[in-house]
Amino acid sequence: MLEDDPAARSLTDAEFRLFTSLLRERCGLHFDDQTRYLVEKRVWRLIDEADGGSFAAFFHRLRHGPDAEETFSRVVDMLTTNETYFFREISQLLALVTEIIPGVLARRRGASRPVDVWSAGCASGEEPLSIVMLGLEAGLVPGRDFRVFASDLSRAALARARRGVYREASFRETDARMRRRYFVEKDGLTRISDDVKRHVDFVHLNLLDHSRARLLGPMDVILCRNVMIYFDVESRRRVVRSFHDRLRPGGHLLIGHSESLIKVTTDFELCHLRRELAYRKPGPGEEPFSLSDLLAERAIDDATERGDA
Repeated sequence: MLEDDPAARSLTDAEFRLFTSLLRERCGLHFDDQTRYLVEKRVWRLIDEADGGSFAAFFHRLRHGPDAEETFSRVVDMLTTNETYFFREISQLLALVTEIIPGVLARRRGASRPVDVWSAGCASGEEPLSIVMLGLEAGLVPGRDFRVFASDLSRAALARARRGVYREASFRETDARMRRRYFVEKDGLTRISDDVKRHVDFVHLNLLDHSRARLLGPMDVILCRNVMIYFDVESRRRVVRSFHDRLRPGGHLLIGHSESLIKVTTDFELCHLRRELAYRKPGPGEEPFSLSDLLAERAIDDATERGDA
């Protein structure tokens, strides 16, 4: 095979279909002819890193080799871009901590269970960590008022999330005060505070693996923002069915501003928040309840316990 022959480094139509069908079947990722050059370029880079052999040998290893899972994880890492940053589409996150979580807590008056939030497709962790920071800013208590679970298909991205060290690109929407309060600068690196990171449970999860998703238990809120844009319609339907199954009645699903569930499902109703829209799994009716209502009620309860009231 000649290294400088472009045709020699491409895939046949049959090979391209085999490879992209495997990706779609296993994890929902969809690639078509418009992205074919990118796929071919990165596949051959992986083949060269492995043993420089043929596509057929690499594909067999990917499906049946003793390191098939590790190899497939490497393929996903190579073909996906985990581009994100802190406080992305912040209006949704503010709606979460000032409206949705207080609303769930209000319906559970007297119950001690926190609100369960799942960041699905969390990449390197900026989204779930942003939720914790904004919750703290709003006066909520992680562990008591809410819990955050975060998952991703990419093991490399999860390793970065667990490490909690971020480059400057992650801070494009982070003001100086939040950086000073929740991050530590040392030796030219920016690390998330352990007081924030310890409130997020990171897990490796394929969104198409419904049985493994059940291990997370029922959720009150699921965020899956700007993830399903990489899926074909059938994969989106499978993932959204799983989300519907995981949400408690009345639970909310937040997706990206550019995304919609039109032609995907009719199982959710559109919910109008103060400055945002969200999807909601039909369930018991909920009374409007704000963060200020929650904190005022909590202050009264605390005063009563102290004997001030």
